[in-house]
Amino acid sequence: MEIKKEMIISDVLNLDQGTVPIFFKNGLHCLGCSMASGETIEEACMVHGLNVDNLLFELNSYFEVKDLPAANV
Repeated sequence: MEIKKEMIISDVLNLDQGTVPIFFKNGLHCLGCSMASGETIEEACMVHGLNVDNLLFELNSYFEVKDLPAANV
């Protein structure tokens, strides 16, 4: 799974609610607003003056770790 700037915020949230803190940490606090259901990650970052590349890096890092197979114990 790769998160891209063209993705709708609510689609990412629907993939995994664990992404909420990442959005919050990066300055996107209005995840429940109506814009989140139709706004892309890139659009939201532009409106709020945020760095889309930083947010994408953190989101993709989250999904990479989540998708790693569990270590055999």
